[in-house]
Amino acid sequence: MMQLEDIKKIGVVGAGTMGQGIAQISALAGYTVVLYDLQSSALDTAKNNIGKNLDKGIERGKVTAEEKDQALSSIAFTTDFELLKADIIIEAIVERLDVKKELFEKLENQNSDKTILASNTSSIPITRIARDLRHPERFVGMHFFNPAHIMKLVEVISGVATSDDTSKVVYELAKVLGKVPVMAKDAPGFIVNRVARNFYVEGLKVLEEGVSDVKGIDRLVEASGFKMGPFRLMDLIGVDTNFSVTTSMFNAFHQDPKFRPSRIQEQKVDAGHHGRKSGKGFYDYSA
Repeated sequence: MMQLEDIKKIGVVGAGTMGQGIAQISALAGYTVVLYDLQSSALDTAKNNIGKNLDKGIERGKVTAEEKDQALSSIAFTTDFELLKADIIIEAIVERLDVKKELFEKLENQNSDKTILASNTSSIPITRIARDLRHPERFVGMHFFNPAHIMKLVEVISGVATSDDTSKVVYELAKVLGKVPVMAKDAPGFIVNRVARNFYVEGLKVLEEGVSDVKGIDRLVEASGFKMGPFRLMDLIGVDTNFSVTTSMFNAFHQDPKFRPSRIQEQKVDAGHHGRKSGKGFYDYSA
């Protein structure tokens, strides 16, 4: 069984916003990292963004120039799937059960019997993803929050077959990465996304009913003490990602009306208005 001290190399699948953040904090913690993506352009963007994040860390006195150089040199950016061999591999790709299952079956086939496989899924039950693996006891949820290099919380989710040893090692790893881990049992949305769904869904319902506009709703919520209103936060997370999670939870809870996805949000996704990352969401960031 893998022990915390055995972990030297961390694999990250998906070079999007979450994958970038996970790779960055892993490298800063002293681990060798391999960051994989299908698209070389995504890897170029990831390398650039990680560099910018580290520069901001230097400006704030949280990272030294030497630590930045060491971190960047510790990350291998690759489109070669066969290089995804590590002591723990963390997936941060699209929220689709079929895609995740196929990925982990391939990863299991080319890694050792000790390698821990972890999913950053925010809504898909860990037990479902691990069902067809030969070693589901080594599969666990490791749910970071956006932006991963800043947000402290990590949910460590155990599926039905996840061993206590696996969840404990991942829990301790999260602390080494500078995070505050919380153990959670397997359930749709786990803890945070289940509770937060009402924040987004009710905001969208208020918009649908014409009670106020996007800016008005956000201003009121922010004036009440929240750092961001629901629409600014959806734009930051990704309107498409947020919609995907809501849809997943709506189906997982047998179409419970309180999780009903919004048609307004669906139209944003259909239009490609995914928030900050696309330049436009509920707000326009292109200017």
